Amino acid sequence: MIPACLRILALTPLVTVMLFCQDAWALQTHGGMEGVVVHQAAHVQYLGALGYLLWDIRRSGFAGVGWRYLQWFCWMMMIWNGIAFIGHFAQMGLSDTAISTDDGYLSALLLPETFGRWVYYVTAFDHLFITPALILLFLAMRSLYRAVAAEQAEDRR
Repeated sequence: MIPACLRILALTPLVTVMLFCQDAWALQTHGGMEGVVVHQAAHVQYLGALGYLLWDIRRSGFAGVGWRYLQWFCWMMMIWNGIAFIGHFAQMGLSDTAISTDDGYLSALLLPETFGRWVYYVTAFDHLFITPALILLFLAMRSLYRAVAAEQAEDRR
């Protein structure tokens, strides 16, 4: 069991970040077409890697809740990759004045008046897939860890 003082000490960085957070300036732009091409190629490669991982898990016939969570993680991340890929293409079709950022990046305003804007607007909600996917990954890792820990405890008896 972890002593209470160590728990508080472990939470100190998180609390500090939450109390003193400011703008992250985490917007990543790509210079020229080369950056976008490489970024899109990375989406394709990641999609292929997730597809292979999913295929390998199913082929191997691993049983257990953790493996099921990992398969769902793969599906959700593959969907996210597809949405992000399409969203990047839709963003490239927008003019520089299509998105109003007068009050900063987080207050971006885009009214879906055309099909291209609508596609970009819908794909901007990709966090609705990636957040549950990461939760599924956490659940998979926790379940697999607990299964191994239970197996090791059984072996010690």
